[in-house]
Amino acid sequence: MKILFYGFQHGHIFNLYNKVKDNPDIEIVACVEDDEKKREELKETRGIICSTEPLEYWLEKDFDILAIGDKYGKRGDAVIKGLKSGKHVIADKPICTTMAQLNEIKALSKEKNLSVACMLDLRYFSSTRIVKKLIEDKTYGEVKNISFTGQHCIDYANRPKWYFEEGMHGGTINDLAIHGIDMLYYLTGLKIAKIHAARCWNSYADRTPDFLDCAMFMLELENKAGVIADVSYSAPSQVFTMPTYWDFKIWCKKALIHYNITSNKVTVYEDGETVPKSVEFETQTSDYLIDLLNEIKCGCKCFTNGVLLATEQTLKIQEFSEK
Repeated sequence: MKILFYGFQHGHIFNLYNKVKDNPDIEIVACVEDDEKKREELKETRGIICSTEPLEYWLEKDFDILAIGDKYGKRGDAVIKGLKSGKHVIADKPICTTMAQLNEIKALSKEKNLSVACMLDLRYFSSTRIVKKLIEDKTYGEVKNISFTGQHCIDYANRPKWYFEEGMHGGTINDLAIHGIDMLYYLTGLKIAKIHAARCWNSYADRTPDFLDCAMFMLELENKAGVIADVSYSAPSQVFTMPTYWDFKIWCKKALIHYNITSNKVTVYEDGETVPKSVEFETQTSDYLIDLLNEIKCGCKCFTNGVLLATEQTLKIQEFSEK
């Protein structure tokens, strides 16, 4: 299997790059970065040599997967170009920033039978797998309500400056919420039936008052369950060790299931019991790269369908907040 990397504008892409380097079944045919300064930085700091040829040149070459880590506002067009050239695609989130781009991506993926993957890594935490099993087994009855938080820090010192360029970010909901939105369907099998409220506003990003850094929304799932979420850039710099970083509360008929990805446990508060129960973790056995490779080999589109659904639902919430 051969892969080409296009764009290193966000640090997330290095997670995929390192996974590919460690996988003996995948060959990196080239790395492409449009920005000259970024090419020099990659060479000096990471030893990555990027081609000076444009993406269009390389799309005519023989490889299987296009991996995209460019600026958010440029990703949709890159995904579309990759699919038109007959390449499977994997991108950091978000894979695009407009519904028009997504509709074209969906049509091309179906027409050409190509996979569209996304680096939705919350799926692969051991705690997530345990919660999914508890819900699927209906151990505690039907899911009735869900609340989640996924706050980040604005971090001007390290955040890419293009975040604050017009047309490059695509909205805080589309940037961050897709992880939580993906979890809703992945954990429960329930789609979003209605958007009741969504709001984006500027509160913490003082240097860039046009950047709407705060985002909250309220949803309704197919079974009438309610969802409330906060995915603002409102957290202090220690956010990645805080219990609010991707924290999920799933309220079922007979219990509250609680977990976050900074903790090593899933806690269940069961109706009728006075002591909460901790559930043991399982060993992680997969990741988004493995799922993509398996999908390409077997021809199914489970991963692709999930990515496209999460992207569509997230874009709809983003659009609702802008009305």
